[in-house]
Amino acid sequence: MELWQEQIRNRVNTLERLKNYINVTQEEERAVTEMSTRWGTTPYFAGLMDRDDPSCPIRRQVVPSLKEQENTYGVPNYLIWKENRATDEVRPDAIARQYKDRVAFTVTEMCAIYCRHCFRKELVLERELRLRFDVEEGLEWIREHTEVRDVLITGGDPFLLSDDKLAYIVAKLREMPHLQMIRFGTRTPIVLPQRITEKLKSVLSGRHRIPIWINTQCNHPKEITEQTAQAVYDLLTCGVNVGNQAVLLKGINDDVETFRELHQKLLTVRIRPYYVFYCEPAHGIDHFRTPVEKGAELIRDALRGHTTGLAQPMYVVATNIGKIPLMPDYYIQDRNEKEYTLCNYQGRTTKWPNVPE
Repeated sequence: MELWQEQIRNRVNTLERLKNYINVTQEEERAVTEMSTRWGTTPYFAGLMDRDDPSCPIRRQVVPSLKEQENTYGVPNYLIWKENRATDEVRPDAIARQYKDRVAFTVTEMCAIYCRHCFRKELVLERELRLRFDVEEGLEWIREHTEVRDVLITGGDPFLLSDDKLAYIVAKLREMPHLQMIRFGTRTPIVLPQRITEKLKSVLSGRHRIPIWINTQCNHPKEITEQTAQAVYDLLTCGVNVGNQAVLLKGINDDVETFRELHQKLLTVRIRPYYVFYCEPAHGIDHFRTPVEKGAELIRDALRGHTTGLAQPMYVVATNIGKIPLMPDYYIQDRNEKEYTLCNYQGRTTKWPNVPE
């Protein structure tokens, strides 16, 4: 058994195991014992939790909370709505679609960590929604739909599949002449960096007509370790670029200092900030949500002008009609027929000519 498989086998998913890592509060114990929800993480990631601080940003992503029983803003049947599963188009359960030329190909509902803010909560954590993720059905649908040029392989976490299964999926997709890109969405570089093995690298490596891209999810600078840095470097040596899709989470990364440190630290381990997602309206995660404007304010106040442009992600909300940018124009203060008045991150202004069509 490989090290990453041992991590999964010894997953921290019982109260007894959890107590080896943190001093569990009464509220946390009640949530673990009273709520019927799937939860757990790897021993590696559990080891990053603060033993004595219930507000630890990693701990809050791992340990269930009684607040998950509250639901004011969650949309009923959210995943059916968000992934356009109740449309006239006939698709297997494995295929979700918001765009004509891109699809999400769900190959598993298993994860290395069951994030408490998961937008697929009703499927992955609560298991109230039952879908059938048949890989062969998904491959056949993609093969028949030649308008699709970009496939995102997702889950759950697809990197929990065996190397042979991943190699098979990649090979079958690369046989399709209409495809131009394969993407993986995986948290393993963050929560299970041991997964980036020599065997997996052989599956992903090489120069191909259809390249592979990876996006991970890192939400707080404490999640970035030397093990993650090595895993990302190993992926880069395979020719696979790694981006980050953070989720804006109240009390975890919604202050200027943490937000800036997160995006600067990502670059130090060669992860390129790609998106910051507004926390989606799945049920039971109200306590993680900020006002919608918060993410744009953080990019303005923590990143613009304060650090390199490489560290600046796009702030979006994911909807049933695709991702919608949420960045207002803070920088054009005024305009007339002659010129614009532009404002920088320090509040200083300058003039710029207004060029007509």
